[in-house]
Amino acid sequence: MTLRVVQWATGGVGVAAIKGVLEHPDLELVGCWVHSEAKSGKDVGELVGMDPVGVAATSDVDAILALDADAVIYSPLLPNPDEVSALLRSGKNVVTPVGWFYPGEKEAGPMREAALAGGVTLHGTGIAPGGISEKFPLLLSTMSTGVTFVRAEEFSDLRTYDAPDVLRYVMGFGDTPEKALTGPMQKLLDGGFIQSVRMCVDQMGFAADSRIRATQEIAVATAPIESPMGAIQPGQVAGRKFHWEALVGDEVVVRVTVNWFMGQEHLDPAWTFGPAGERYEMEVRGNPDFTVTVKGFQPDSVEEGLERNNGIVATAAHCVNSIPAVCAADPGIATYLDLPLISGKAAPRLR
Repeated sequence: MTLRVVQWATGGVGVAAIKGVLEHPDLELVGCWVHSEAKSGKDVGELVGMDPVGVAATSDVDAILALDADAVIYSPLLPNPDEVSALLRSGKNVVTPVGWFYPGEKEAGPMREAALAGGVTLHGTGIAPGGISEKFPLLLSTMSTGVTFVRAEEFSDLRTYDAPDVLRYVMGFGDTPEKALTGPMQKLLDGGFIQSVRMCVDQMGFAADSRIRATQEIAVATAPIESPMGAIQPGQVAGRKFHWEALVGDEVVVRVTVNWFMGQEHLDPAWTFGPAGERYEMEVRGNPDFTVTVKGFQPDSVEEGLERNNGIVATAAHCVNSIPAVCAADPGIATYLDLPLISGKAAPRLR
């Protein structure tokens, strides 16, 4: 049975999700919510650079809530719990990369109530958090016994992220170190990555402190650095590291880290990605120790990344491919621990 899907928002993830839905054999695009009045009424195909698909975008939330649909891919820049609750209460399953990966009871309670009222399911997914930061390390850990440490780490050049306002005003690049360190980014990231660490701790059985330690570091430019948001001047923020750690006593047992740099030149401290370059890494220490490196989610060049950012496409794909399992799940909140194995689907020409 084909599942009817709505896309909420048409940023980078939203555009990639629309294309993924259109080529998925079990899904049908039936609606699209847009923030901009200028986009409202336009064919969704036009909005994503394709031929018309016969679905008009709308900025009318009530029209989306009234639409006959099985699921919504909810991918705004920032989550709005009231919007998600309304979608769930309207009887639509929600798959999202912006939260609820492994929520605590404070966050889960209202969402679970809304999902139960609508007879549907909420599932948080994505790439990091929502995949490489917890799902895949847990999967890989089955190859080791007596585990003592788990690490998930991202190394990315953010000059490939074509969102100047987000880079400057949310992520703090191009600002002073003082403003960046006191800005909103740490709190915004904590919401997802702390859930990632807690999922690993709980599933693996570490007797860790309930408080997850969150820290950050800053690098500044030593010479002008060109970026999508314009030149970053000497003394301005050009590199950021965020760490989340679970500890048993003084011993770190789970660590998730993101390394986001505006290139590898003219940084103080002189941070680099190392010889392996941009990548994701997952490490398990136990019997045996091993490290898995994932390449391909980061583009090969800044120019390529501004055309197509594979990490964003992968985030959308994880959402799209989750929909059938989420729609089949029991009502409430479903994490990766509640869903069966999920896979991609063959390209249309090979089916």
